Amino acid sequence: MYTISDCERLLGGRVPGIQGVKGHFAVLAALVDWEGEAHLLFEVRSDTIDRQPGEISLPGGEMEPGETPEACALRETWEELSIPASAIHPIAPLDVLHTGDIALYPILARVDADAVRRMLPSEIEVKDTFLAPLSFFEEDPYIYPYTMLPPVGDDFPYSRIGFPDGYPWRRIHGEVILYEYGARPVWGLTASIIRHLLRTLRDAERA
Repeated sequence: MYTISDCERLLGGRVPGIQGVKGHFAVLAALVDWEGEAHLLFEVRSDTIDRQPGEISLPGGEMEPGETPEACALRETWEELSIPASAIHPIAPLDVLHTGDIALYPILARVDADAVRRMLPSEIEVKDTFLAPLSFFEEDPYIYPYTMLPPVGDDFPYSRIGFPDGYPWRRIHGEVILYEYGARPVWGLTASIIRHLLRTLRDAERA
């Protein structure tokens, strides 16, 4: 049996996490001054990697134990593109995305154009890279809304929770976001981060 003193001793000063999260990831929303205009740097993931092969993403990956999101984003950008931390100038963290059992921490940063010109993408992880003007994403994306019910089986013990005739499970509403940049579809979590960035810029401008 735990006493209040036990709770104070064991949990006093605890830093909260996010319930249900098993993996923490960080990505770099890299802004590059290219031909006088702000661009975002994207990767096309290798077709041979296990997670999301062939998809368009931002540089990043899973955080190591004790690593901050910013440190992870810079490390992964170096490992994937050979862009050194000295060429990356963090601006601000963007809001955390929580989906399924992962938390995704986007870091907005300015990246030196010369470092982008000299970058050497990893042959193992990156098939291609490209830059897209930030202004392109100011237009509203295509949004596909969807609704799901929790996949609860017939053997759920409804009577044990006081609902012998079943329970009105709440529907889960979501959306898939897509920006069609020519033949480069930017969608999913990457598109969510970009849309959030533009909304955050607009909100800050109006404040």
